[in-house]
Amino acid sequence: MYQFHQEQLSYSLLAAQEKKLKARKSWVMTSPGSESFIKLPNEEILFSSPQRTSLQLSTPNTYPGSQPYSAKSDGGIVYITNQRIVYLPTTPTAELQSFSSPILNLQDTFVRAPFFGANYWTANVKPVSGGGIPPTNSAIELRLTFREGGAFDFHNTYEQIKERLYQAYMVARESGRAGDSNMDFGNVHLEQLPAYEACSTVEDGDELEAPPYESPREVENQEDEPRILSPVPIRPTRDTTIGVEKSSSNS
Repeated sequence: MYQFHQEQLSYSLLAAQEKKLKARKSWVMTSPGSESFIKLPNEEILFSSPQRTSLQLSTPNTYPGSQPYSAKSDGGIVYITNQRIVYLPTTPTAELQSFSSPILNLQDTFVRAPFFGANYWTANVKPVSGGGIPPTNSAIELRLTFREGGAFDFHNTYEQIKERLYQAYMVARESGRAGDSNMDFGNVHLEQLPAYEACSTVEDGDELEAPPYESPREVENQEDEPRILSPVPIRPTRDTTIGVEKSSSNS
């Protein structure tokens, strides 16, 4: 979808030609004899989970014409980089050799801490073209179960990098560079970014509206106006009659 996915495709073609790397269905490339994966240009690993983290992929809803999809792994390592999340199962299978997704393709993310069982993290994933998921599915439900802890650290790291990438996307959108082919999230600084604010420009000839002007005389007149105060209630006594009029009778 983005520029680094095009770079991934180029890397995959080069690996197939040289026969030095092993390309997997989900675009994740690994090197023989290495437990990690081949990084993209300017990619940095921000988080890695314990090895007993399980993954489950499934279609949340089955619509007419869509092809159901499911895959799972009982153990593996999930990584968060400054560009994507990557999952490498401990024992790859035919249905799941690896999994990756761009950060901004993950939506409706949250972490759960059940009373019984391990904490888990879920998200709706927007599949990328050619990633091994049937193209008839517009979204896939992802569930990561952290059997050895790390769910909240994973969620916090993900939210931080997602916010920075989204800010970079909004800045590029304001400057007219928000096209998919022009976005390169690998160059986003990992420093804390300022909060995004929509910029407003003032062109030549535009008139700025000034606040209403009040003369000193008007302010003085406002201060001289009488102020209405609520009456102070008086406690009635024996000699006080309330709501009764005395009238003299003619004899």
